[in-house]
Amino acid sequence: MARLSGRVLPRTLIGLHCSTRRLDRSRGPLQWLLPRERRMRLRQKIKREIRFLKGLSRTLKRVKTIAPDSPNLICDDLEAAVDKWGPRPAITFEGKTITYADLDAMANRYAHWAKGLGLTRGQTVALFMPNRIEYLAIWYGLTKVGVATALINNQLTGAALAHCLTISQAMHCIVDAETSPCFEDVKGQLERHMQQWVLGPVHDDQRDLLKALKSCSQLRPDRETAREGLTASDTALYIYTSGTTGLPKAARITHMRAQLYMRGFAGSTGAKDTDRIYITLPLYHATGGLCALGAALLNGGSVVLRKKFSATHFWPEIVAEQCTMFVYIGELCRYLANQPEHELERAHKLRMIFGNGLRADVWDDMLDRFKVGDVLEFYGATEGNVSFFNFDGKRGAIGRIPSYLRKKFNIRIVKFDVETETPIRGPDGCCIEAGPEEVGECIGHIGSDARSNFTGYADKAATEKKVLHDVFEKGDAWFRTGDLMKVDHDGYIYFIDRIGDTFRWKGENVATSEVAERLAGFEGVLEVNVYGVKVGDLDGKAGMASLVTEGDFDLEAFAKYVDEALPSYARPLFVRLQKAIETTGTFKYRKIDLVNEGFDPSKTKDPLYFRDPAKGYVKITKTICAKIEGGGFRL
Repeated sequence: MARLSGRVLPRTLIGLHCSTRRLDRSRGPLQWLLPRERRMRLRQKIKREIRFLKGLSRTLKRVKTIAPDSPNLICDDLEAAVDKWGPRPAITFEGKTITYADLDAMANRYAHWAKGLGLTRGQTVALFMPNRIEYLAIWYGLTKVGVATALINNQLTGAALAHCLTISQAMHCIVDAETSPCFEDVKGQLERHMQQWVLGPVHDDQRDLLKALKSCSQLRPDRETAREGLTASDTALYIYTSGTTGLPKAARITHMRAQLYMRGFAGSTGAKDTDRIYITLPLYHATGGLCALGAALLNGGSVVLRKKFSATHFWPEIVAEQCTMFVYIGELCRYLANQPEHELERAHKLRMIFGNGLRADVWDDMLDRFKVGDVLEFYGATEGNVSFFNFDGKRGAIGRIPSYLRKKFNIRIVKFDVETETPIRGPDGCCIEAGPEEVGECIGHIGSDARSNFTGYADKAATEKKVLHDVFEKGDAWFRTGDLMKVDHDGYIYFIDRIGDTFRWKGENVATSEVAERLAGFEGVLEVNVYGVKVGDLDGKAGMASLVTEGDFDLEAFAKYVDEALPSYARPLFVRLQKAIETTGTFKYRKIDLVNEGFDPSKTKDPLYFRDPAKGYVKITKTICAKIEGGGFRL
């Protein structure tokens, strides 16, 4: 994010606006100096710059006052919104609507509930639930009394779930009827006792949260006593992210960072109090749970929340709820583009969609087929300090840093060695900045302000792995995004790929080492090599597991085990049976040849299997391979 004074942008905007007006004069001096085509290109360029600068200015205006030592917390931002728009609708979910005042009253009950349990500043409560109307109210309420909330991915099961609960350090976990059985399955694996509080029917040693809340006040806890000594640098949330290896890591989200997300998108989207934002992304992720909520609720707008995305119900709900914005990940838009024409797909009022991961061809569908008003693509990492927006709508780009503002941004792209998976350093030991159109790793300079701060993870060792030292000068420190990108001559930035073994599938990061560890627990599996493979035109990569087994391998039992051991997005879609797995000189599994061969039976004699949604794992023939590549299966 740029560090610009409040004066620079207005002056630049005025200058560009005046240039446009001069070009529009029929007898202006440039009319005689420039051929018509050049005048048109110049006019388009000026309009593009004005659009970019207006978006950037709008965003910076909302985040400029964030400071680490400020006593203003994210709950203060939300309380200010409540005070301003109390009776207006805030959230609609499954036919029920609550106002801003209702949301605050609900949050206050959770604040008093936490105080009643004796929870104090710095302690954590785990929240393990799907999207529902209480979700925001829970963590919003807990921040009012200085308690942090660990947002647990509600799709997790087994060892991964136990790990996330354990590292949260929470003594209490809030669940509902849907997630309670998963918690019950792993509570014996936790390192300490964790009390389960259920929003729904209870049994055994569970606690009835609804009953407990009835005795809690709806009035705000006294700010002076409840939040005394707290600053924006204190922890508000833990949001879990899968890194390049291993189990999920808990990214520490301070009040300052939560404000950066919520205020930033309140500004970048240009949302108004008349906007209704459709959210189907999980609220345990920053995009849906902070960015989209901030765009709506810090501007007096409202949220239309759904438990999960449905391509079938999308257009009818968008039209019925009169939604004006939709927050996406690229995969969701691809689902829509692959649907047959719907009678309501152009009957909507969507003036903007915003999100990340939108492919250029699907971008065309959203604008040209569905006629959404505008697309705002952005890039950002939950725990990182790198973010940028594509304010002027260049299709396929994830953002832009124009040359005249380059020094104002903390972002650089450095040359990268794909084999060693490390940035390339020159004779002086410093990294080398990549040139235009050259692929490299995107990094962000670490500073103390809200936009360049890196708060890291709950695990200090994991935090240090993301920091690159002595990059351009001795003693500097930069955050490693783990993403390969390139920038063109106009400053537009394009995403190329993730570094390392992690791949994205169905909007989630899949860590291959975690999947391999789970698969190795199945009887008869001797060795496991997990990687991602491209499937036709689908976004991301699907999981493929190369296995060395003994005896008669039972694929039906293996499929059942996979369903129990892994969340849906991490389950391997393809299986390859090998006699031995090739390793490097340092005994690391080689993957590059396996990735290149994919699931094509013409490239290997090894048995290959595909998980048919209707039949389970079936042997891949040339016919089945062609059907998979052609989109003949709904994956």
